[in-house]
Amino acid sequence: MGLSDVVYRVYGRNLQRQLDTARMPGHVAVILDGNRRWARAFGAPTASGHQAGAEKAQEFLAWCDELDIRVVTLWLLSTDNLDRPEEELIPLLSIIEGLISDLAAARRWRVHPVGALDLLPDRTATVLKEAADATRDLTGMHVNVAVGYGGRREIADAVRALLQEHAEKGTPINELAGTVTAEDIARHLYTKGQPDPDLVIRASGEQRQSGFLLWQSANSEYYFCEALWPDFRHVDFLRALRSYTERERRFGR
Repeated sequence: MGLSDVVYRVYGRNLQRQLDTARMPGHVAVILDGNRRWARAFGAPTASGHQAGAEKAQEFLAWCDELDIRVVTLWLLSTDNLDRPEEELIPLLSIIEGLISDLAAARRWRVHPVGALDLLPDRTATVLKEAADATRDLTGMHVNVAVGYGGRREIADAVRALLQEHAEKGTPINELAGTVTAEDIARHLYTKGQPDPDLVIRASGEQRQSGFLLWQSANSEYYFCEALWPDFRHVDFLRALRSYTERERRFGR
């Protein structure tokens, strides 16, 4: 082990000691940004960046598990990403399928798909559904995998499901319009029944929401990291957690 490794480990331990464990987030959501730029920096194929990002996602989940974070949401593919050229999209979908299959095979965490599965190729949708079925009864960390996800699409789907539910009951539209609440819509989101994210992390230096968990993140704390996702380190995660635990959350008040 080199000197830099020793310094890194010592720094990481010091960071972890600084965390106020009583104020740790229960739900951490991550925008895994920067895979393509990482590949370009090495003159490598785009797929190699996505593969490195998938490997980092597994590493990240282990860090969360060690700190007893109960819910993690990983944004792996947006609805906009589905418009990418086939020569990039097909390898990316294959990498995502491999990641989801690995998570299910590990039998450590509950895998929950978050997104519009009807927009995905049949094979990808099947892998997601099978992973959810295979891990449904596990009691470990809850891992949301956002694939084919868009915040506006999620809200539209939730409203559509709410209308369908009441149509089946025969509720007049005027009556529904007069009684519908935010909680009614929340019950039909992809993450229904889950706590909203406490902390949203975005890698790559970009400082925007990009439609990620639009409804759920209304009162979330954000942390923007300069590192491209494949370069995101354990100390970067600990810094994000330290920043979160040092904040006074106001929940819009």
